[in-house]
Amino acid sequence: MHTPLPHESHGSHESHPPLSPQAPLRAAQRLWAGVAVLVMSVAAVLTGPVPAARAAAVPLTPVTGFGTNPGQLSMYVHRPASLPAAPPLVVALHGCTQSAQAYADHSGLPELAARAGFLLVLAEQSSANNANKCFNWFQTSDSRRGQGEAASIRQMVAHAVASYGADPKRVYVTGLSAGGAMTSVLLAAYPDLFAAGAVVAGLPYDCARDVASAYSCMNPGVDLSPAQWAQRVRDAHPAWTGPWPRVAVWHGDRDTTVVPRNADELRDQWTAVHGLGQTPTRTSLIGPNATRHEEYAAAGGTVAVEVNRVPGIGHGTPVDPGTGERECGSTSAAYFLDSICSSHWIAAFFGLTGTDGGTPPPDPGPGPGPDPVPASCWTSSNYQHVQAGRATTNGGYTFAKGSQQNMGLYNTFVTHTLKESPTGWYSLADGACP
Repeated sequence: MHTPLPHESHGSHESHPPLSPQAPLRAAQRLWAGVAVLVMSVAAVLTGPVPAARAAAVPLTPVTGFGTNPGQLSMYVHRPASLPAAPPLVVALHGCTQSAQAYADHSGLPELAARAGFLLVLAEQSSANNANKCFNWFQTSDSRRGQGEAASIRQMVAHAVASYGADPKRVYVTGLSAGGAMTSVLLAAYPDLFAAGAVVAGLPYDCARDVASAYSCMNPGVDLSPAQWAQRVRDAHPAWTGPWPRVAVWHGDRDTTVVPRNADELRDQWTAVHGLGQTPTRTSLIGPNATRHEEYAAAGGTVAVEVNRVPGIGHGTPVDPGTGERECGSTSAAYFLDSICSSHWIAAFFGLTGTDGGTPPPDPGPGPGPDPVPASCWTSSNYQHVQAGRATTNGGYTFAKGSQQNMGLYNTFVTHTLKESPTGWYSLADGACP
């Protein structure tokens, strides 16, 4: 098994995926829980002391009796001091080893809830369900419509609508890692409930159906055709014919826990569900760190899918501490990485802020517009190209994704330069890249 490298930048990294809570796997769960603690301890030693937590925790209200709760999850609500009538509702799902409180305190979502006026519901996993407190996105008993953890979160939404007056037509979901994978589950299983979602360092829906396949999905990833991925979404609720939720994808380009290939597969899955191609209709650079932002627009210009590739970070939620309009979050806990306030851009994509991320801005006419993204070049070993999602393997050989050019043996010794143009299409460019 690959262990996240403690020397990677921007702090600690999340442990491998959860193990099933079923009795035969309890010993393995305890082992991986220990591995998670060890990895974070080593990272802390190498990167220095973790800054002290913020003085005041975000106020959360625990909610019980929200339904039959078949997944045995906990529900918390954060209600800003001022809310409009029938406010939008955002559901947030934490990552492995985290809690609802930690995600509220560091993700930046409560700041955005106050600015944009939405109700925030946070679901929390328990160690009784999963030793590492990961949502069980890979178990069919928890990842299907009307079952387990997915059904529990559905009941939380129904309770928030009934008890807090949230608008049932403006319900959204976002999550990190295992929470991101569970976000994919909810968007597929309940397209009649969620208008949009944002998957942060997560995985495509129905990539795994057991523990073993969960590891393969995370690293090196699973490469299916867009049509195959889309069919898995449609099979989650066969009676549903649309409209489908809009989907935003966020992923660090140095993530070795859930490799960046998963961002490509998520793009393929949801663009195909929406009947779109896999070439972006608009590409730009956003935020203080020049995050690569790709939009896939449907008829009428509404962005159905967007992909945000965050440079220089590993596994975690991108945040940008500060008090500015586009700043949020805290880096005083593991898996919150100083780069860009993803919560700001996610709220915009949901249409909850003054800048509606779902509709491209008007054509400014002549003059400077969004920063164009030039063709990118990547020089790495064949192994690294595959890990990053720029190439695939077959029969021990490596092939550039898009052009399908044969790059030679799949190992760490053969090195090539790949040119990416257009986005997601790679070709050999040895000696011919600027």
